[in-house]
Amino acid sequence: MKQSRSLNIILGIYVVLVFAFVFAPIVFSMIFSFNSQRFPTIPLGEFSTEWYEKVLADPDIWKAARNSLIVSCSTALIATFLGFCTAYSDFRYNFRFKGAYLALILLPPTIPLIIMALAMLAWLSKIGMSGQLYSIIIAHSVLTAPFAMAVIRLRLNQMDPDLESASWNLGASEWQTMRHVIIPFCKPAIFSSLFLTAAVSFDEFAVSWFVSGLNSTLPVVVLEIVQGNIDPQVNAIGTFVFLTSITLVVLAQLFFASRQMKGMQS
Repeated sequence: MKQSRSLNIILGIYVVLVFAFVFAPIVFSMIFSFNSQRFPTIPLGEFSTEWYEKVLADPDIWKAARNSLIVSCSTALIATFLGFCTAYSDFRYNFRFKGAYLALILLPPTIPLIIMALAMLAWLSKIGMSGQLYSIIIAHSVLTAPFAMAVIRLRLNQMDPDLESASWNLGASEWQTMRHVIIPFCKPAIFSSLFLTAAVSFDEFAVSWFVSGLNSTLPVVVLEIVQGNIDPQVNAIGTFVFLTSITLVVLAQLFFASRQMKGMQS
């Protein structure tokens, strides 16, 4: 009992240290975004919103924010649709080379982003579709669809496979069963997938930088700002990007966990 308590304390300290290591730079970046001094040094200067005001007055940043919003929303819809179709085909059907099919679908997140970015740039350039906003959407959809598939497939694992057969026996067609049985059951995972893929797309930099051309997203703008100088606007933009991404991730987790909690209570 004593050893178990000591182990829990050690694990708790380890978790706290990991979170501190990961989030300390982000917290300091948020603090420095309100610092009146140009350079991120301690002691801090006076509290100031100067850098946020400059960001809000910059039309290039507004354009990048709009691009990021369009890309993340479009990517979320496309990736979630592809992920749902893939997850359902894996759940419902057995076919030859299914293992290879699933391995190919889950491959993009395992490829280093720089290799993925170069491959997408080469492919999109070959078919004349590089340097456009939809180029980023296509690349991000390829990158995030496996995440959507994994989330929705996890939800389908919790469904009784006889529900579909029961619906068909009661006279429903396959499309009616899909609309009234499968999709409602997967709704928490679908919403979770939408938020998760939007978060990944909104925060993604490497692929966006290679295929965006002149249509920069917020992470790409951050790189353009910091090249050759130190600009505190980066802290303000980074704070906004972080808060947006973490909000989407938290919403994704809440949607997915809420259904599980309801299932446990029932």
